[in-house]
Amino acid sequence: MKMTVKTAHWKSQELVMIGVFAAAIKLSSLLIALAGGGMNPVTLMLKNLVFTTLLIVLLAKVRKSGTLLLFTAVSMIVSVLLMGGSITLLPAALVGALAAELAVWLTGGFKHTWSTYVGVAVYDLATKLFSVAVSYLMMRETPALVLSVLPIIFIGYTGCLLGLFTGYRALKELRHAGIVRS
Repeated sequence: MKMTVKTAHWKSQELVMIGVFAAAIKLSSLLIALAGGGMNPVTLMLKNLVFTTLLIVLLAKVRKSGTLLLFTAVSMIVSVLLMGGSITLLPAALVGALAAELAVWLTGGFKHTWSTYVGVAVYDLATKLFSVAVSYLMMRETPALVLSVLPIIFIGYTGCLLGLFTGYRALKELRHAGIVRS
């Protein structure tokens, strides 16, 4: 009789890394907002830049499908339980994570380095677009309120696009230092 051994999808080291990065991203976003005096355009762009950079580093360290979904779940738990965030952001974040996982899978999976960048860009864009769509459905009587948020989202996504470049540069330096080996 042949025995099959079932292996875990993630190692404990990878799970800890996902948790640490989720907490670090939330904490750095909060510190940037507090240091910048609230959510002005500069801090909004900087917050998204740091978020995207750290997310790219995380995905370079943990190159497995489902990482974005697990990161999103852990990040929302940290946000809701420890920082008093709103649970209403969960559906948009999960839709963004699913869209990003699909984008990574369609571009060849994690065996290509550039598919990580595509996934992070899709994650941020899909999360923001789904949030705006839900807000529009909730505020049908006053759509001008939703339209007034679009420039803020554009500024935030600009920070995400800049974060793709800084993430590329950070990965280059981390590979040179031997911290990231992919």
